[in-house]
Amino acid sequence: MLPQTLAPLQQQLLDAAEKFATDAQPLSEFLAALVQDVERAAAEPLEIFPVCHHSPSSALQMVKRLHEKPFKAIYLEMCEDLLPVVENLRDCKLPVALQAFAAESQTFSPKLMPLSVVAPLTEASAEYQAIAYTLQHPNTQLVFVDRAVDFIFQWEPDELKSQEESEEPPSDEAKMHGTAFGVEVGSLVPTFEQFLDFLLRNSNTRHFAEWWDQYVEQAIIGADRETYRQVMFFIGSLMRRLGTNKKDVESDRLRERYMWTRIKQHMKANNIAPDEAIYICGAAHSASEVAEFGVSNSTIWNDIPELTQTKWLYGLIPSSFAAIEYQFNHPAGTISLAEATWKKSLKVSKLQPFLLNKSEKKQTGKRQDSKTQGEISPPIPGESSLSPSLVSFLNRPPEFAEGDTEQLLQWCTDIVASARKNGYLASTADAIAIYQTSMLLAGMRHRVHPTPYDFQDAAITCLEKDRTPKKRNIAQLCRILLGGDRIGTVGYASLPPLAQDVYNRLTPLGVNLLSQTNQRALMDFKQQPELLACSDVLWRLHYLVGDRLVQPIMGERTLGFKPLQESWEIRIGKNQREIIMLGYEGVTIEQVLEQRLKQLAFGEQAKTSSVLEAAENSILYLYSLRLTQELGEHAIALLSQETGAEDAPKIFERVRRLVHYYRTTPTGLPTWIERFVVTGYGHYATLLPKAFADRGTSPEQIAGMLGFIFTLESLALSLGCNRSQLLIGVKQASQELEDRAKLGLLWTTELLLGLRTIEQIREFFDRVLDNELQIAAFPDYLNGFILALGFAPRIGQLVVELLSKLFATVPDSILLPWLPSLILRLRPHTQILQVLLKEAARIFPQNLSDFDKWQPAWTAKVEDSQSRASEKQIMPALSAQEMEVRQLLFNTRQTTEAMARLLGVENVTWEETLLSHKESNSSDRLSEKEILIQTLLISQSSTMNVLVGWVERSETQPRQDV
Repeated sequence: MLPQTLAPLQQQLLDAAEKFATDAQPLSEFLAALVQDVERAAAEPLEIFPVCHHSPSSALQMVKRLHEKPFKAIYLEMCEDLLPVVENLRDCKLPVALQAFAAESQTFSPKLMPLSVVAPLTEASAEYQAIAYTLQHPNTQLVFVDRAVDFIFQWEPDELKSQEESEEPPSDEAKMHGTAFGVEVGSLVPTFEQFLDFLLRNSNTRHFAEWWDQYVEQAIIGADRETYRQVMFFIGSLMRRLGTNKKDVESDRLRERYMWTRIKQHMKANNIAPDEAIYICGAAHSASEVAEFGVSNSTIWNDIPELTQTKWLYGLIPSSFAAIEYQFNHPAGTISLAEATWKKSLKVSKLQPFLLNKSEKKQTGKRQDSKTQGEISPPIPGESSLSPSLVSFLNRPPEFAEGDTEQLLQWCTDIVASARKNGYLASTADAIAIYQTSMLLAGMRHRVHPTPYDFQDAAITCLEKDRTPKKRNIAQLCRILLGGDRIGTVGYASLPPLAQDVYNRLTPLGVNLLSQTNQRALMDFKQQPELLACSDVLWRLHYLVGDRLVQPIMGERTLGFKPLQESWEIRIGKNQREIIMLGYEGVTIEQVLEQRLKQLAFGEQAKTSSVLEAAENSILYLYSLRLTQELGEHAIALLSQETGAEDAPKIFERVRRLVHYYRTTPTGLPTWIERFVVTGYGHYATLLPKAFADRGTSPEQIAGMLGFIFTLESLALSLGCNRSQLLIGVKQASQELEDRAKLGLLWTTELLLGLRTIEQIREFFDRVLDNELQIAAFPDYLNGFILALGFAPRIGQLVVELLSKLFATVPDSILLPWLPSLILRLRPHTQILQVLLKEAARIFPQNLSDFDKWQPAWTAKVEDSQSRASEKQIMPALSAQEMEVRQLLFNTRQTTEAMARLLGVENVTWEETLLSHKESNSSDRLSEKEILIQTLLISQSSTMNVLVGWVERSETQPRQDV
């Protein structure tokens, strides 16, 4: 049986069911259950205070209740392990969020890593007012009774996964919570889609937040406490029974069992009577059906699951209105409207909220005049305190009607002024039109007064144009007018040790690191060398976080570079979350950086190039010889295990840069670099035959291998490497080569090793250019020579020669069809082509007029070789005795050089004599000294005769050692 006080309400609900429903019996049972829930929650000896998340009416009623009666204990629906963090709220600027963070876990799925939970707080929230009250009143205990954050990931993995796959936030402010899972006190948003659609369609609203503000918030914000509780109990029961999915109901039941168990345990341990405490929870949890409900029975949850071994870290991070709205899927502007309603309600009710800001005067918590506060005597525990005027209250119009009209007029004039500043052609007539349109929309939507949503729609209708004159449109201007976004700040004392250390080390810069605007830091190291330490900190932050926290405007950090001046854009105060998240990884920024480098180098997917990158970054940012040595040794181990050339280009570039850097240092090359060069030289020389034969190895990768070998060959040979290994590998690679793109690389290698001549390469390409069927393959052949420019720049002259012959000899009818393929081949080699362009600029004339008389160098070489061939035919042959003299001079090298200078043959050039000798007798290849002796014998015939006689006498006389 229901109490007599609820009979009118029940009768009205049953009459409505008989009038509108076809089957009144099930509906009447449902409505009776709602009324029973209200009665059950109101009759509980422990006062239950139902709230809604970020509801100004809940916050206002909370302030009223805390001013009316002091409590020994306040039980709050919040994760119990977040309680120690609230002490740090004294030094923060709202909004902020309590956070629990775990970087890794052996229990939960790797897809969820890192684990993060946030509980945002604003001034217009009942939970913050309760927290502020307890921090100002040490005699009142604050107890968080909801499940620990570890149970969130144990009980709701599907919900977490769906939240992780949500869309990207629209703005940077909305990303402040990152991928964290949000928890809120008093979530009432229906999760049953059909019920939510029906609710919004019949109320002419677009979002649940708009429905709540219009039909609940404005109706109960000025009500007395008991009426407020009854309405919230009723709505909470409605949402629980009709607006929630079955899966969510089961999760709520687990939470309610947990919370009532913790409440009973704490009351028993601290001897707290039910009338000395208050339980603040969401309206949906106020009338639960679990067995643990209520303090009248002793039933508790004895088999609560154990926590996992996950290591959780706790702290505070800055939040914003946009981040809260995005976290809980509220429409833009919801929190700012709630904040405006909160301030207006405080002004009307003349209430003083509880604040933790140091600049505010500490609240005494004394009970004020009941006329001012609207004080209501506390109910007698165990008796029904339901108001008989609940039905009439639910039907009465909202209060503050006069204030709403004045506020609407102010909005209309302000939005016109703001639109005019942002380039819109707006006037006073537009303000009148916005007001009338707002009233019209409110009437069409069956509202007594226009809501902020009606005003926003009216402003967009009257002012918005086809294009936005400047950055902001009318919708954005309305959100700014109605409160705008607000970003919180975590104070210095509440920051983790790493963040405090960064703030201390950046103090010499003289910038406000807590400011939410961009700060510019200019550093002249000649005038202030002590700022070099600040520069190191900024570069480390930039490496760890990127441009979001600090951004270099002028300056760079490279190997061997000593900066003179730097300019930085500092956004630490604006993006405080990033530096706070770093604090979860270590105590100092150097520790975090070392951990990141080791994770990069020793991870499962680590490659030799990534380890070398980590070693280079350790030199740039940490100056740790120990860490660099450790990373270098690991890079050597990975290099020896590689079976392909995928990373060869990156490895070559990084090793070459490191070798050049260490050669400029006083200590020279470290041991690990020398071992890496030796290992890499032998490793890549061994892989050359496989790389040339493997179709999966690209020419670019082979070019990286050859670049490593030839660029660092002198260093490798000086450290004990043998070139014979390279010769063997190249000879094996040339036997089964079929890829035309790799042919240029192989021939360049053979040319450098003396296994092929430039004339042979010219002859091959002359045949290609003369054959129309082979011209189409010319870009593939050329691609290898272009890649070879990276380690053999002198091959650029050959490439210029080949391209010149191509455009000079091939007809346009054949050249033009495959010219696009040649361009596509050259496009990826933009950096290498710089060498080719310099070579072309050196070969071709500087002026256009000089082309008429210009003759290519390769044409002149051909004519010169022909003339030398004719001279060879008239050159006298040497007798047997003359050959013996030549051999004698060759055996006495120093004497031969002295005789050459004495006889005045210093002007004889080596290239000409070598070329003439090769052409005269290609089968008998002579050394440089032999060719010089031959030239001496030909040019000094008289001296040769004297030497011949000396040889004849030496054969008949015994030799005497001088």
